[in-house]
Amino acid sequence: MAAPSNSVVTFCLLINICSSIVIVLLNKWLYSNYGFPNMSLTCIHFVITTFGLLLCKMGNLFQPKSLPFFQMLPLALTFCGFVVFTNLSLETNTVGTYQLIKTMTTPCIIVIQTNIYSKSFSWKVKATLIPITIGVFLNSYYDVKFNFTGIAFAAIGVLVTSVYQVLVGEKQHEFQVNSMQLLYYQAPLSALLLICVIPFFEPVNQYHGLLFSWPLEALLLVFLSGVVAFSVNLSIYWIIGNTSPVTYNMVGHLKFCLTLTGGYVLFNEQLQLLQVSGIITTLAGVMAYTYFKLQERKLPTLPVSK
Repeated sequence: MAAPSNSVVTFCLLINICSSIVIVLLNKWLYSNYGFPNMSLTCIHFVITTFGLLLCKMGNLFQPKSLPFFQMLPLALTFCGFVVFTNLSLETNTVGTYQLIKTMTTPCIIVIQTNIYSKSFSWKVKATLIPITIGVFLNSYYDVKFNFTGIAFAAIGVLVTSVYQVLVGEKQHEFQVNSMQLLYYQAPLSALLLICVIPFFEPVNQYHGLLFSWPLEALLLVFLSGVVAFSVNLSIYWIIGNTSPVTYNMVGHLKFCLTLTGGYVLFNEQLQLLQVSGIITTLAGVMAYTYFKLQERKLPTLPVSK
């Protein structure tokens, strides 16, 4: 299968960036104004994603491919672990600490892909991690506080998230499926596993639980958030499958900067000068990574000598 053109990759990255920023702002509105439970909302996202994929299947946008259940289970389990430990990290850490440790996902992915899947990364690509990490640290400087429990949850979250993102790319190549075909099996499986986990972490029948009598406007926003999540999930799978988990993480750092800016514009959140410097430094690292990766894509593949 031929690699997608740079213009197609750029278009899909833009879709992911826009939809990811919209869903963060929608979710923040739901959390801040209605107190909607985080994990329950994620489960609803995957339920709506499942129905969205069923509609795509009915419209002949893709043909389902039979995939082995037990080989798909690690993907669904690591997704649930990613959600659970990310939420626990956010709950037990300050936002600054959470964001700072989250940046370790990218080097963790590089270590996993280098040592387990024998993939190589140029020193230029690895060097772009330096300004990105510094930039996130500057963004989080005023809100960094460490505690043992929070660090443990955050470290496990980084490891599980890294494994999950690597598996998304590897499973697409292993089973020779596209993003829709893989997500078609993973979305309902993850939703089912989350339904089993939710009662241990969030209220269900109680006040502000999943089955609470929510106002109509909140339900409409939840549905809209689910529709946007469908776009986010699909574009994540496409990006990882057609580029790499590292590229997706670099886009994640860009989204972090844009979300901070969106919070400043829409929610009147204050940005310190140090945070502005951090945004600029992070953006410089992301731009450098993008430039080096585009240059590498243009390099001709040398024939293997016999």
